[in-house]
Amino acid sequence: MVYWLKKEDRYSLQSPFISEIYRDLQSFLIDSQVKDLELEEIRENLLKDQEVLEIEDFGAGSIKLKKNKFRKTSNVTKYSTTGRKFSQVYQYFCNLTPANHVLELGTCVGINTKYLDKVTKGELFTFEGSEALWRKAQEKPISKRTHFLLGNIKDILPQHLEEKGKVDFVLIDATHNYQGSLIYYETLRSYIHETSIIILADIHWSKEMEKAWKEIIQFPEVTLSIDFYECGVLFFRKSLSKTHYILSI
Repeated sequence: MVYWLKKEDRYSLQSPFISEIYRDLQSFLIDSQVKDLELEEIRENLLKDQEVLEIEDFGAGSIKLKKNKFRKTSNVTKYSTTGRKFSQVYQYFCNLTPANHVLELGTCVGINTKYLDKVTKGELFTFEGSEALWRKAQEKPISKRTHFLLGNIKDILPQHLEEKGKVDFVLIDATHNYQGSLIYYETLRSYIHETSIIILADIHWSKEMEKAWKEIIQFPEVTLSIDFYECGVLFFRKSLSKTHYILSI
């Protein structure tokens, strides 16, 4: 109840920066209704895919699937992937950055990967800990700018960042617990810049995730944060006054 009482709409936004972003996001979602329809065909095929995957889970698992590491692709797609609207939200915010070095932590079956690939200008690196999901995500062809990395993210992310340097856009959609979320953010902190954007998915998925989100937005480098309930967006522009918004789409 407290969350919904604090939520704002576009008419109550005072900052020109956030007002413009919110208005442009809504326009982007309207314009995108007829775009990337082939990616939704891939989603529909995955929802029908009966292949059983043996999934190694490094995090909080799935509320509906966590009791069994053997899961049908259709169920993983149904219960563990982002809906079309938020895949497009991720595209929009990636577009606000230079999008030369883009990271996705948590590939799953690769739907968000394909959406992000469409707006990446340089290279997209997507990280996945489960070999079965890593393989499944690569079954459909994707551009050469996207690279699929396999391994425990907390182990392989630091080396990647040391080699590749500053990041423009990051989608954190893995582990889904307090410790993992904080580890990922702490690892990324030294590699963000003024126009970087980081999105943390599922910030209200559990009390652990809510705790992680509340702590992350207090870091001094975070100058603007937006809570869209399904995800949280972090900005690092020094010209902005530290503000937190709760918005709907």
